[in-house]
Amino acid sequence: MTVPMTLADTLTNEEKLADLDLDTLKQLVGLVEHDAATDPFPVNGWDAAVWAVGNATQTSHFFQSAFGMELVAYSGPETGNRDHVAFVLRSGGVRFVVKGGVNSSSPIARHHARHGDGIIDIALEVPDVDKCIEHARAQGATVLEEPHDISDEHGTVRIGAIAAYGETRHTLVDRSRYDGPYLPGYVARTSGFRKRDGAPKRVFQALDHIVGNVELGNMDEWVAFYNRVMGFTNMAEFIGDDIATDYSALMSKVVASGNHRVKFPLNEPAVGKRKSQIDEFLEFYEGPGAQHLALATNDILQCVDVLSAEGVEFLNTPDSYYEDPELRARIGEVRVPIEELQKRGILVDRDEDGYLLQIFTKPVGDRPTVFFEFIERHGSLGFGKGNFKALFEAIEREQERRGNF
Repeated sequence: MTVPMTLADTLTNEEKLADLDLDTLKQLVGLVEHDAATDPFPVNGWDAAVWAVGNATQTSHFFQSAFGMELVAYSGPETGNRDHVAFVLRSGGVRFVVKGGVNSSSPIARHHARHGDGIIDIALEVPDVDKCIEHARAQGATVLEEPHDISDEHGTVRIGAIAAYGETRHTLVDRSRYDGPYLPGYVARTSGFRKRDGAPKRVFQALDHIVGNVELGNMDEWVAFYNRVMGFTNMAEFIGDDIATDYSALMSKVVASGNHRVKFPLNEPAVGKRKSQIDEFLEFYEGPGAQHLALATNDILQCVDVLSAEGVEFLNTPDSYYEDPELRARIGEVRVPIEELQKRGILVDRDEDGYLLQIFTKPVGDRPTVFFEFIERHGSLGFGKGNFKALFEAIEREQERRGNF
């Protein structure tokens, strides 16, 4: 079944630059058919994940050296930006904007002082900023920025912004009249960093989903927000024994744009014997925020090998996971031997649509908050439900080592 070229399926600017097409994206992130004409808040796709960090210069280098991303643009004092520096990095259709305040009065620095390294803005590319903002306002959303144009010699970008959970925001971007490296105020920039000989051009190609953690009792409120304000549909729900261990538990629901290009799992803690991973996140992030980003790859073995060689640490999966006869019976044949997955700690899950391979890093900052997932889909539209217990037990082992369990 092919995915029709509808408004919501329009390739984003980053996807075009990465030579991605709809068929490739369907495999990478699990697109489904969607009639954009019925969409009150049409979304083309992800625009950028914008970070606030303590040292943007070094974090930018980390994403280049460890994650294989490419530096493409910059803003800072040299470009007239006296508040912060910002590095724009790309890998396939994924764009990170890494910001660090240059003085203590910067809003970026104040955000970082409270929350540590994390996502401040999940920006979305939309075909009509004004339509989206007006719909959001009518549905009770907080409008942080009214629609307005910003321009330079490369053209004009129209943007607006609404508030989401915690201090997270969604900037809405229409860059159809713009051909610059990112936004007005940024200049093209490359890096002196050189990849190792034989390193692949990129190890991940697309952004699959971003998970948000909210306080106990607030998950349904934010699910309703995305339903009402952005027209997202409910894609999955995980509660009770699906998403619990002997010691800790959480509840999760997934909302998605009509074609599943943009997916937001939303988690809240549930009552357990000990502190859950969501409780730990909320404590150390000091409020709701983006817990992890799932990056889609077409070769997860190569991805893990490259990242491991650069010092990225992944959660450990015990050998018993791979030796479980029920697991082997459930997953059937996958594209690589189980032994190769076991060597790298890669998890595997199967549903009625196919299977997926996934692995999770340890937190990438000083606080035990934000981490990454890498995912390779083969038809599956799910999130690895069969792996939840093994994943949460691995996280609990790390929590115990940190003394937060």
